[in-house]
Amino acid sequence: MGDERESNPMQKTVIKRIPGVRSLPKLKRVAAYARVSSGKDAMLHSLSSQVSYFSRIIQNHPGWTYAGTYADEAYTGTKTNRPEFQRMLQDCRAGKIDLIMTKSISRFARNTVGLLCAVRELRELGIGVFFEEQNINSLSGEGELMLTILASFAQEESLSVSENRKWQIRRDFQAGKPMNLMFIYGYHLLDGKLEIHEEQAKVVRRIFRSYIAGMGSCRIAAELRQEGIPTLCGGEWRSGLVRDMLKNEKYTGSAFLQKTYVTDHVSKVQKTNQGELPMYFAEGSHPAIIDRETYEQAQQILAENRRKSNAQRSHTARYAFSGMIECGCCGKHYRRKTLNGKIWWQCTTYLAKGKQYCQAKQIPDDTLYELTCEVLGLSSFDEEAFRAKIQSIHIPFDNHVVFQLVDGRVIETIWTDRPRSKSRTGDKFQGTTNRMEGKSL
Repeated sequence: MGDERESNPMQKTVIKRIPGVRSLPKLKRVAAYARVSSGKDAMLHSLSSQVSYFSRIIQNHPGWTYAGTYADEAYTGTKTNRPEFQRMLQDCRAGKIDLIMTKSISRFARNTVGLLCAVRELRELGIGVFFEEQNINSLSGEGELMLTILASFAQEESLSVSENRKWQIRRDFQAGKPMNLMFIYGYHLLDGKLEIHEEQAKVVRRIFRSYIAGMGSCRIAAELRQEGIPTLCGGEWRSGLVRDMLKNEKYTGSAFLQKTYVTDHVSKVQKTNQGELPMYFAEGSHPAIIDRETYEQAQQILAENRRKSNAQRSHTARYAFSGMIECGCCGKHYRRKTLNGKIWWQCTTYLAKGKQYCQAKQIPDDTLYELTCEVLGLSSFDEEAFRAKIQSIHIPFDNHVVFQLVDGRVIETIWTDRPRSKSRTGDKFQGTTNRMEGKSL
């Protein structure tokens, strides 16, 4: 009889799996951008409303986290050199933002080219811009086409507003009505009428007296700073501000009108009027702080000092920028120096007395060359063209360089510090902008 074998049933293997903790979905970092074009109360209320509205929307969205609000006050949308706008772009490049919300295309930018450049850069970074009023997300398929069309409308609207305002200004000039006199040190509005601000007028008269007596603009500014006398905007007195006051004929009660003009509403380049438009002289248009004779004496001294300065520069200039760069902190000129094999330009007050007397920042020599080429539209530096076209260079504050051109234009450039770990080729310039310096006031 054969063996009987019982086949063992197949054993089942049970494996207990403990699910891991699922990672929470990453919250989208959303920021808001707001802008108004003036500092009037109604505009500031609008800006506050924009900020509050978007902050509330972002913080109440379950899939979003609030990445902050960037708000520019009293900046035109036709320019991209707005401080908060640039700070927002820097944070985007640093990977701090995933999405930007803004009220409309015109709040973000009124310049078609500037808008598309910013949106395309953000798209390459994977960052979208949502325009609430137009219901457009720049990352969508049809986003760029719609933005191009609508941004063109926004730019044309800006042109229309600009032309209407320009027409009104020129009508006022023809009627002999000066503009913005209430923004000149020494005057204020009292019951809707322009009157002399007596306390400030004493300072104006003192400046003219001191200058005619032989005191330089740097020393005058230093004395006013030491006495704690505020400027019109509450800042510190600088030699350039003193000289601008000395040159301002409006302190005599009369005014040259349309001394400068803006070429177009996009670039906003301000040029000296050299016959392109009619000029007007309004005599006795407002109360005078100084007499005409005192003013003429100051002009003669200014002209003589300018002549001496130009003569000295032509004989002593060893480098292209020698005697050309003026410090915005103390009014002194910058001087070339070499440190660790690299060339820099630094204020002479800082070099002679230290940081406690002047806190002006040094600027690399190669940065100055690059900025100058950018302003003049040159591929390489040409000293002959530089001396023919650039009258002076002013450093109002850190990382800002203002070029005063011979043709009357004022061009401001902004440069960024290069990281110590990177070479000069890694620098990024934030572009060239033109701005009105207020010299026609």
